[in-house]
Amino acid sequence: MADLSAFPITQKWRPKDPSVLQLFSFPTPNGVKVSIALEEMQIPYEAHLVTLADADVKSPEFLSLNPNNKIPAIIDPNGPDGTPVGLFESGAILIYLAEKSGKLMGDTATDKAKVIQWLMFQMGGLGPMLGQLGFFVKFAGSQWEDKRPQQRYVDEGKRLLAVLEKELDGKDWITGQYSIADIAIAPWLNALNFYGTRDLVGWDNHKNLIAYLDRFYARPAVDKAKNIPPRP
Repeated sequence: MADLSAFPITQKWRPKDPSVLQLFSFPTPNGVKVSIALEEMQIPYEAHLVTLADADVKSPEFLSLNPNNKIPAIIDPNGPDGTPVGLFESGAILIYLAEKSGKLMGDTATDKAKVIQWLMFQMGGLGPMLGQLGFFVKFAGSQWEDKRPQQRYVDEGKRLLAVLEKELDGKDWITGQYSIADIAIAPWLNALNFYGTRDLVGWDNHKNLIAYLDRFYARPAVDKAKNIPPRP
């Protein structure tokens, strides 16, 4: 039985089975990346609901694992050096899990490079820009009289969708085969519906992206993991 007592987070979110990977998350686009990957890779894990409230993400226990106070984070009791390892940042976790399982990062070094390229496109562009768009349309930024910030992210959202639409022409998946890049990208595209921004970015004009998202959410592992950990 693995000893996870060195991780203070386990005092607030106590593992039932410390021998399996521990996921600390909430089902946002960033959070479900990891639950989907775990289901796709068939890695045994235990999910702990960490709400977005300060009482959770800014608690000393959570900050001990992720000083950046964002979900998701993991503890793998079976780390690569024979000792438990804790990780945060969804993109880093996806790469770690793909390397651990030998799945969903391509078959060659070239495949891997291309998968990571598109993963970074999501991490550095698609996620942050669509998240800001959501802020200026659905959340507090929507109340601002000056609509120039909102328009900035509408325009950037359109540009990024156009990049993906073109890249997916004639392909089912972003690099040609299903990978962690798709697991990173698709939940953020789906967030446009939650934010109520599909019309603003002309979603209905992107036939490749519409079909892509349908394919993604038709996968059994994705359907199972899209609400893990379950919202309260």
